[in-house]
Amino acid sequence: MPDTFGAGTFGASPLLGRTALISGSSSGIGAGVAQAFARGGAAFVIINYPVAAEADAAEAVAEKVRGLGSQAICVQADVSDEREVGSLVAAALGAAGRIDILVNNAGIGHGDLVEAMPVATWDRVIGVHLRGTFMLTHAVLPGMYAAGFGRIINTASQLAYKGAPGLSAYTAAKGGIISFTRSLALEIGSRDVRVNCVAPGATRTPILDAVPADVLDAIRAAIPIGHFAEVDDIVPSYVMLASDAGRHFQGQVLSPNGGDHFL
Repeated sequence: MPDTFGAGTFGASPLLGRTALISGSSSGIGAGVAQAFARGGAAFVIINYPVAAEADAAEAVAEKVRGLGSQAICVQADVSDEREVGSLVAAALGAAGRIDILVNNAGIGHGDLVEAMPVATWDRVIGVHLRGTFMLTHAVLPGMYAAGFGRIINTASQLAYKGAPGLSAYTAAKGGIISFTRSLALEIGSRDVRVNCVAPGATRTPILDAVPADVLDAIRAAIPIGHFAEVDDIVPSYVMLASDAGRHFQGQVLSPNGGDHFL
């Protein structure tokens, strides 16, 4: 990842001394954000991964973060499970002492027409994306309120606005995340806690592996610049929102999507 994604873009060390918990950060956008935060001077980054099969990938991300000068630990937790969310937050606080920045990034993809989708699939997609975002936010907010500082960045999608055939559960979850973010922004009021969304366009990450090829072709054809994003195209939005440069953003959606949709 180029040095401009972190320290170079927003000042020498825009996240100096901050601690960050990033769900779903063993690969894809979450892994990129973890490294960008380390480049930006974060003191501690907690890498979350959902299942044991991703432990090695999570540790590889943590090693890169450490190589950039930040401390890091890896914590396995399914963010749709209340008990595991509690354990994740407890581990983060035990290691880092506080959580200044929460990035709700964990997500899964699944393609099915509505009439063919098993109810369990709907529940699982909504659970990871929307329930997970709520539960982690619910768990970290008291500490942010007590500290008088916090940055929460939720990963949405431009498809929350556009919709997409075969991705109804995914788009519904992402739309819910945007609405949740806006309502929370109103609740927070004058506190120095900011909550915003990044709604990337289609990005080359493992989540696309679950999307049917014809759906991917249709999405790509609608992007004015003609191609999917790379992770490096997306992470600067997270760095900005997490830093002091994002202090006047509240309840907003930033959408690096190549012109696929204008918010």
